[in-house]
Amino acid sequence: MRFIGSVIEKLQRHPKRIVFPEGEEPRVIQAARQFHSLRLGVPILLGNQRKVKDAATRLKIPLDGIRVIDPEQSQDLEEFARRFKALRRGGLKQPEARDAMLNPDYFGAMMVAMRQADGLISGATRVTAAVLRPVSQIIKRAPQALTVFGCMVMEIEDTRLGENGVLFLADCDVIPDPTVEQLSDIAVSTAQLAGHLLGVKPRVALLSYSTKDTAAHHSAGKMQAATALAAHKARQKGLAADFDGELQADAALVPAIAARKAPGSKVAGNANTLIFPDLNSASIASRLVRHIARANAYGHILLGMDRPVADVSRGSSAHDILGVAAIVGVQAITYNQLYSGAGQRLPGETSKERTI
Repeated sequence: MRFIGSVIEKLQRHPKRIVFPEGEEPRVIQAARQFHSLRLGVPILLGNQRKVKDAATRLKIPLDGIRVIDPEQSQDLEEFARRFKALRRGGLKQPEARDAMLNPDYFGAMMVAMRQADGLISGATRVTAAVLRPVSQIIKRAPQALTVFGCMVMEIEDTRLGENGVLFLADCDVIPDPTVEQLSDIAVSTAQLAGHLLGVKPRVALLSYSTKDTAAHHSAGKMQAATALAAHKARQKGLAADFDGELQADAALVPAIAARKAPGSKVAGNANTLIFPDLNSASIASRLVRHIARANAYGHILLGMDRPVADVSRGSSAHDILGVAAIVGVQAITYNQLYSGAGQRLPGETSKERTI
């Protein structure tokens, strides 16, 4: 709770509105109750009103301070459908657009796009594709972002590792086999988030099965190239961060091993941000850390989107979902600092309607 406690304190000073499309899910209802109780803002549950209330009653959770919206009964349904039809540029008829808006994930994404909510969290009962599809169609990618991916924030008991026990891992959610260009974007964007949330200089390790050219396989070469490109992009952005790779995980995290394998490195042995070569390694590693080390795991935070969005794991607890909601809320406070130009106008939307 060290890290997430500091995030919660930040959000208490600038409360936000977070929409949860899975409003009938017990873990989500519990997280929403905690979100309100901690004075983090207004949680918005989407779903059938009766089903949400029945689930809350079974959990003995009061719904005061929590908004519950049934898309089918919402006065915004037709307008949201019109906006969605405009986004698809004639690819849908109004009845089809309306049917899409009856899906809570689409309705929630439109709420965020229309600034009726500051961030969205889904995935507790859905696969990643079901979360990504509506947000990519409605919220879309941020103007300055080239890659959309998922970042996992891990908080472990051993404070000698990472930044006082906190590690940022990416990409753990979206891209199966990222290119050098994508890996460099993932490294820079994750470094931006780490710096934003931790308030320290990110130390980014691009991981491989080898350290400093001890192997000649193309995968190691890919991480070397991505490291150089990430450092170049960070300089262009004026981002103060250190990058090194390729590094083995132990060389990235353990000072004594780093001294033997990568002497002189500003990152090795002291990394607080870990970039994986592919989705296989990232997903496996993040789940191992979560369960073997009994780490608090917060994610996946979707970076590169035009608004703050998260795709939580189906294995997430109510506490995990609350932590992700707090992170998404803090992102929303100064989101344009992470992505310059984020929050573009929707087709047919006036500047007045953009006002928060």
